[in-house]
Amino acid sequence: MVVKVILLVVFFAVMVGVGIYARRHATSVDGFVLGGRSVGPWLTAFAYGTSYFSAVVFVGYAGQFGWKYGIASTWIGIGNAVIGSLLAWVVLGRRTKIMTQHLGSKTMPDFFGQRYNSKPLKIAASVIVFVFLIPYTASVYNGLSRLFEMAFNIPYAWCVIAMAVFTALYVILGGYMATAINDFIQGIIMLIGIVAVIAAVLNGQGGFMHAVSEMAQLPSDVAVTEGQPGAFTSFFGPDPLNLLGVVILTSLGTWGLPQMIGKFYAIKDEKSINTGTVISTLFAVVVSGGCYFLGGFARLFDSPEIYDTTSGAVVYDSIIPHMLSALPDILIGIVVVLVLSASMSTLSSLVLTSSSTMTLDLIKDNVVKNMSEKKQIITMQILIIFFLVVSVVIALDPPTFIAQLMGISWGALAGAFLAPFMYGLYWKGVTRAGVWAGFISGVGLTVANMFIGFIESPINAGAAAMVLGLIVVPVVSLISPKLEKKKVDEIFECYEEKVTISKKRSLQE
Repeated sequence: MVVKVILLVVFFAVMVGVGIYARRHATSVDGFVLGGRSVGPWLTAFAYGTSYFSAVVFVGYAGQFGWKYGIASTWIGIGNAVIGSLLAWVVLGRRTKIMTQHLGSKTMPDFFGQRYNSKPLKIAASVIVFVFLIPYTASVYNGLSRLFEMAFNIPYAWCVIAMAVFTALYVILGGYMATAINDFIQGIIMLIGIVAVIAAVLNGQGGFMHAVSEMAQLPSDVAVTEGQPGAFTSFFGPDPLNLLGVVILTSLGTWGLPQMIGKFYAIKDEKSINTGTVISTLFAVVVSGGCYFLGGFARLFDSPEIYDTTSGAVVYDSIIPHMLSALPDILIGIVVVLVLSASMSTLSSLVLTSSSTMTLDLIKDNVVKNMSEKKQIITMQILIIFFLVVSVVIALDPPTFIAQLMGISWGALAGAFLAPFMYGLYWKGVTRAGVWAGFISGVGLTVANMFIGFIESPINAGAAAMVLGLIVVPVVSLISPKLEKKKVDEIFECYEEKVTISKKRSLQE
């Protein structure tokens, strides 16, 4: 217990220390929200990766999908690395950096307002961010608290409150730069921790080959495979179609999440994007691939402790904590700090995104006219506390499993934003009506499924919302009134000019 407590004290002290150090970068709105758009590739790549993978992945998703799909759940981690990291950086990184800088936009709703010359679109997008980032924030607490209860026997409420307080401290003190530096430190912890944990868990099962052999003998409880053994070690698992839905949501979803795309706004220059792409992809391979690979052996730890005593159903959020409960104290301490790192990095990114969006896109110029920079920063700091308090209240009485909470948030946000944002970067023909159609279809499908349940799970509903947006936005744009040609041409000419200058500079070097 002493070792675990010392690790936690050091961890929290470093986080707050970084917040104090980064205060000098948070004196302006641009500095507080984007670190002055001067963040290097290593910090940006780690900020992207640590915001991507939290306790939701390590505890909720790895446990649930490892149990359902066996070792094939590793495909989710591979999809996260290739689609969610590599392709996201290649397809979106450079264009996002250049266009947002040209437009002077600091948030995703601000991009919609500037790119499509529409204040209503900007306000609608900020409301969507406000509403759907909160359940995602609540899900982050839930996963972490179960590990704390296992390791320290600390009540759930105290875990949630302590995490919120320390996150508030360093984000309010240092803004984006504090989160980026802490994300780098937390990312290093995650890389080391996940490798150590996988090695320890498999060693406890007699090694990798023995663990796979044991998994191969387990009968499947999925109707498709009719109880045949070997399904949990097969190439695509017992339920490939639903596995594909999870891969799409958790991988393609990052392309439309404001807290992820915001990392491209803040990166130093276009050259840094090439370096960041490689770092971010390798980080995702180790962390996400490692989490789902570990979860793939969940069935070897089948015991009464992971079942609900009333209904007899599997409590997915308990699987990973149970798998780790037999580890030595020092490793449990590392695991707690690992998941704490993942969770606090994601949490800080979420509350900073929510508060900056509400301040800059909704309150400024709409509710309060002529806000000074100082008032904008103070408003964001107050809203950070507000968002943390609201998410704590939800987390203390969560309505459903971690994966469902996250699935609803990711589905609505990515379903609404992915298509209008990506098409807006590449295609001049996107119209305001097309963007509205994307917003309505993404949020509408996700919310309707919450009440009617016509799609099997929030995960598949989220994947369907994204695919629907990719179809709806271009179709509606083709039949609706076009934007002013001169303004759109100017935006795209700026991008082409920047790329030409960058190529010339590279050739000279």
